[in-house]
This record gives sequence, structure tokens and C-alpha cells, in this order.
Amino acid sequence: MRLTGADPATVRRALSDSDPLPGTAGFAGAVDGRLVRDILGRQPLFAEADDHTTWSQDPRHLDRPERVPAGHVRDASGTDRVWRLPEPEPTDDAEEAVAAVRSAIDRSLSAVDTAGLAVAFSGGVDSALLGARLDAPAYAVGFPDSHDLGAAQSAAAHLDLDLRTVELDHERLADAVPRVARATGRTNAMDVGIALPLFVLAERASADGVKRLALGQGADELFGGYAKVAGAPTDPRVEAETVRGARRELLGTLPDQLERDVLGLRAAGVEPATPLLHDRVIRAALALPGELLVTDRGDRKWALRLAARDALPDRLAFREKKAVQYGSLAARELDRLARKAGFKRHAGDHVRQYVEHRVAETDG
Repeated sequence: MRLTGADPATVRRALSDSDPLPGTAGFAGAVDGRLVRDILGRQPLFAEADDHTTWSQDPRHLDRPERVPAGHVRDASGTDRVWRLPEPEPTDDAEEAVAAVRSAIDRSLSAVDTAGLAVAFSGGVDSALLGARLDAPAYAVGFPDSHDLGAAQSAAAHLDLDLRTVELDHERLADAVPRVARATGRTNAMDVGIALPLFVLAERASADGVKRLALGQGADELFGGYAKVAGAPTDPRVEAETVRGARRELLGTLPDQLERDVLGLRAAGVEPATPLLHDRVIRAALALPGELLVTDRGDRKWALRLAARDALPDRLAFREKKAVQYGSLAARELDRLARKAGFKRHAGDHVRQYVEHRVAETDG
């Protein structure tokens, strides 16, 4: 067991300086007898209950796993928060703010090692940036009539990418359900619906010899990609009074989301790479004013789209895209599988019941 994602000296400096963004893409593990996990939980970390010396990045390897929260240290004295996200004042100059985002993304993508790499590609601005800048094959997943497959194919044609498509069907989906649930420890409809298409895509990529999968994770949270962020302060799904405040709320959900994604992808045989979640990109995004997250016309992820114009044609930089569970139709078809298996919507939580049934059915 070792520290992953950073060298011990960097983490020691981050602890000494109380620096939450010391220039890494996330880290977790042991340093000087203490367990540490980065501010956004980009690497999962679990410890045996009441024993900080026994730990793993996979909870299935422990008897009584307890999550080490993001931004915390755990040692013999307990678990304490040591880092908090910065709250910088917004940059006054819009051009300067967009240029800082562009520079941070360029540097982050330039540093990605493309040996054994592939790109999870859906045709939206996030994955299109990765596809355009990284010399690696692209993989798209979805049911044959899904939005994501169509968008990925058209975007790949514009960018002249080597695109491999992974078509879902009910048999493939049903087979993956219990394996995703076991790997992630999740059985709820939302988490399983998100993890399923990525898991199937990653399995196909792994079978092709891919070792690492680049994803655009974090872009929606960092750059204001959610409708509920755009709707602040009137959207009841957020408590914040401003777009920037709502963005900060959404950033708080990333550790839980990233834990699910990392555990699922590793179980499928690949290691995730998330260059849009490098510390330098986070710093640039946190300095954006609200109007560069969501314009007064309601355009979301505006700074990211403007920054992407150097690498992408406008039809891709400004393309709207559905979330993976909807764009791939995985959520819709998971619902159909649950109902086909006899779990009725009116009973409530029917997808979770179906997932738990599949896990029990395949145990042993």
C-alpha cells in the first residue's frame, strides 16, 4: 500500500502550508503514518474501522471499511479536516479569466501520458476537448438509437478521431448490473445508471489493451454545467443565493461521484485520468465570475466553451449534451429491465429493488 497521485514531499508541503491545491490531479494514501485524501476526493480512500493503519482504496478489501472524507487526515487521534477549497474573489477581466482557464487546460492536457490511453467520448465539449488534444483512440457507448452515439459519431467525424463504438443491449446491461453494484457499493438508480455505461465502455477498452481512460469528469461541477446552478437562487435543488455559490455546492458532491466512478472503472480494468480536474484547472475555474459560468441568457459552462474555441469548431464548443445516463439511454433501459423483471414503478424504488435482486441472484 502506498500514496497514489502525488509524491510524499508534495503532500507534506500541502499539509505544512494548508494548501488544498498543491499542483496534483488528486491523491490518497499514507504519509508519515497518517492517511490523507485530497480536497475533492479524486482518489477513494477507506480505513478499517478503529484502525488507521489498515487501509485500502477499495472498500471490498476491508472487513469494516470507513470512508476517509476528502480534504481530511486520519491518524491515531481521529479524522480531521485539514484543507478547504479556496474562495477567491472573481476575476474582473473576463478575457483574462477565460485565458487563465484556457492556459490551465492546455497545460493539464499537455502533461497527459498517452501511452495505453483512450478517451471516453460522447461528443460534448468536455470529451471533445480531450479527443482533440490527446493522441488516443476514442470510445463511445450507448444504445443504438441513443443521443450519445449519434453525437459522438458526428463529433469524431469533425475531429477526424479513431472512434470505437460500444453498443448496449438489455443482455449486456443486465450482466453488468451486479458487477457495477458490487464494485461501487451502490444500488440506487442514479448511481447505477451513471456507472453502467462507463463500466461497459471501460471493459471493452480494457479488452482492447487500454490501460487508462481519460474522462471529462468535473467539468460540469467546476464550470456551471447544471441547470440547478443556472437556476440559483430560485431553483429549490440548491440553497445558494448566487450562481457561484451554487457551483460551490455542486463541487461538494464530487468526492462521492468520483469515488463511484473510480471504483467502477478500476473494476472494469482501467485506471481513470481526469485532466479537467487538475489543481491548476480548479484554481482557474474558482476565480471565474458568475456570468462566465452561466450567462444572463442561461448559457452554461460559458468560460469553458470560450476557452475551447482554440481547439474545437464552434459547433462542438457550444454543443449541449445530456448526462451520460440519459444520453446513452442506460437509465431508461435500466428502468425497463426492472419492470420486465416484475418490479413495478408504483411500488417505489423499483430500480434499486431490481439491482439488489440481480446482486443476490448472482452471488456465489
